[in-house]
Amino acid sequence: MRLTDVELRSRLEPEKGMFVAESIEVIGRALDGGMKPISVLTSEKHLPALEPVLAKLNAAHPEAPVYVAPEEQIRQLTGYELTRGALAAFKRPPERLVEDVVQGAHLVAVLEDIRNHTNVGAIFRSAAALGVDGVLVSPACYDPLYRRAIRVSMGTVFQVPWARIGTDPRTWAEEGMTLLHSLGFTTAAMALSNDSIALDDPRLKACGPLALVFGTEGDGLSRCTLSQCDYTVRIPMQHGVDSLNVAASSAVAFWELRRR
Repeated sequence: MRLTDVELRSRLEPEKGMFVAESIEVIGRALDGGMKPISVLTSEKHLPALEPVLAKLNAAHPEAPVYVAPEEQIRQLTGYELTRGALAAFKRPPERLVEDVVQGAHLVAVLEDIRNHTNVGAIFRSAAALGVDGVLVSPACYDPLYRRAIRVSMGTVFQVPWARIGTDPRTWAEEGMTLLHSLGFTTAAMALSNDSIALDDPRLKACGPLALVFGTEGDGLSRCTLSQCDYTVRIPMQHGVDSLNVAASSAVAFWELRRR
C-alpha cells in the first residue's frame, strides 16, 4: 500500500518472486495457466461468486490459504475498494527463452519500451483473441505481470506465451532483431515513415514467420530499431488522422495478419 508503482515493479515483487492478480475471473485464468498461488484475499460477500475458483484452488493447491476479512479491513490493507471480488498473490513463473516462445510461431508481437500498463494489458488481450502466437517485451517495457496489466488483459497474460528479448535497454534491438532473423522471422516495424508500406501489402502476407514491432506512444520506435527491421509498416487512415493508440493499432495489425 505504501509503495509506489515503480517500487512495486522494480523492487518488491521481483525480489519476492511474486505478482498480484485481481478479480475472480483473472485469478481463475491464472490457475488455469499453471500459476502457483501463495494466498487469496476476499470479503464474505464475494465468497459465493468465488466458489468455483476456490474449488479449483483447493483441488490443485490445498496449502494456499484463503483469507476472508471485513471490507473495511481490506480497504485499510490495500488502500482501495476491492470491487472485483478478490486479490491473489502468485509465485512468478520461471522466465522463458525467446527461442521457446517463438518456436513454431506464425505471428509474434514485439513491444519496445511501452510504459503504460493499460496498453501492455490491452495488447495481450488482443493477441490472445486474434491468434498471436507469442509476445516479446524489451528490457525497458513495463511488466506484463504487474497487477493493472494483468487485470486489463483479463488474465490472457497467462495464455499467451511471452519472454524478455535483449539484455540492454539501449542496444536490445541489435541483439533482439539479429536473434529473430536467425530464427527465420521477418521483422516489421509499425511506424510512420516515408518508406513505409501499407498493412495490407501482399509482401507481408507472403512472408513466413512475422514479428510485428510496436513502440511507445509519443516517441515511437527508436531509430536503431527501425534500421534493424525488414519493413516499416503503416495502417492506412482517413480524415487526417495520422496514428492510433498502440493498443488499437496492434489489434488492427493482428487482425489483418492473423493466420487465415
